[in-house]
Amino acid sequence: MYLSRFLSLHALWVTVSSVMQHYPSVWGHYDVCKTQIYTEEGKVWDYMACQPEARDMIKYVKVTLDPPDITCGDPPETFCAMGNPYMCNNECDASTQELAHPPELMFDLEGRHPSTFWQSTTWKDYPKPLHVNITLSWNKTIELTDNIVITFESGRPDQMILEKSLDYGRTWQPYQYYATDCLDAFHMDPKSVRDLSQHTVLEIICTEEYSTGYMTNSKIIHFEIKDRFAFFAGPRLHNMASLYGQLDTTKKLRDFFTITDLRIRLLRPATGEIYVDEQHLARYFYAISDIRVYGRCKCNLHATGCKEENKRLLCECEHNTTGPDCGKCKKNYQGRPWSPGSYLPIPKGTANICIPSISSIGTNVCDNELLHCQNGGTCVNNVRCHCPPGYTGILCEKLKCERDVGGCSPSSAPAAVLWGPAASLATLLALTGLLLF
Repeated sequence: MYLSRFLSLHALWVTVSSVMQHYPSVWGHYDVCKTQIYTEEGKVWDYMACQPEARDMIKYVKVTLDPPDITCGDPPETFCAMGNPYMCNNECDASTQELAHPPELMFDLEGRHPSTFWQSTTWKDYPKPLHVNITLSWNKTIELTDNIVITFESGRPDQMILEKSLDYGRTWQPYQYYATDCLDAFHMDPKSVRDLSQHTVLEIICTEEYSTGYMTNSKIIHFEIKDRFAFFAGPRLHNMASLYGQLDTTKKLRDFFTITDLRIRLLRPATGEIYVDEQHLARYFYAISDIRVYGRCKCNLHATGCKEENKRLLCECEHNTTGPDCGKCKKNYQGRPWSPGSYLPIPKGTANICIPSISSIGTNVCDNELLHCQNGGTCVNNVRCHCPPGYTGILCEKLKCERDVGGCSPSSAPAAVLWGPAASLATLLALTGLLLF
């Protein structure tokens, strides 16, 4: 009896090994994703988790304004120079190209002279608040890799909220509050990212660092991605393995740097002083000359490429995955539940490939790249297994006596299948998974 069981286990292991040999790396470490790195020996290929290169995501953005008629120029109006209520000879006119300030000028090439920028209407309806929502949408899940940078042509707003969405704008969460006086504006104590730590990196803060009046060198607002990365990767981001390990194991941290949409909520324009000068309301408005958002397509570590198709970003999925984010297994590759790829173990990662479904065998019953006939069966034109006497089933995995009344007796069962269900394809795949994982 013990000899028979030993022989059964041995036969099963031989079968499992024959299946495994065709997937030595894709079930474990990545084999299709690589990048060139520089070492003392020069440039070499390094295999690692699959992810597209970071890029300028503003190239693919769609922008909407609320209210939609908040852009200046229709009808034409004059506005005052920044900080000077007596220089009011500037004009915004949507019908004249040189005087128009449409939303797309938030994203055009910088370095032009005179500078180009989007501009809102002036605060002519004071004391009614001058509120503007600028929504940036990608119709794709994005992983941020660098600071979000907003450059104002006018003074930076006295009050502003940066918000994010992870569900294409259905719900929103604050990313950061900005104010000249955080306590007065949002009932929050002022903080900077430098006040945070690994344990508080997800805290939503209000900062006064980017809300100072009209200084000409103070036009930029940041949302500091890299400073948060530095809590895990070091001040110069040399230890990215530590960051990747944290992102892999902490979903809240990973989601924090992931967006589908951004919303800039402008709540109060720059006044430069405590009180609003009601005699010169044409000096108060919003104007943005540049927005920068760098990131990569989220592909769940199942792709190295992300392409634009019909004005939409799509991951070029590997590992038998599909979907805009490689978020599911392809048809006929659902032999186990879909799982994202993993950065772990560092540095090679684990691909978590989608494996063939039992039902996907189809006409390719005994393709040597996938599955083999069992118990001495022979493959005929890849479409069927020719089974030896005493065996049946798609892969010759069943005893004929199992179909008879009374089933198989121990004496009638060959040693290789004495373990009964273990020889079935479903159990074989499941056992293979257990052995691998």
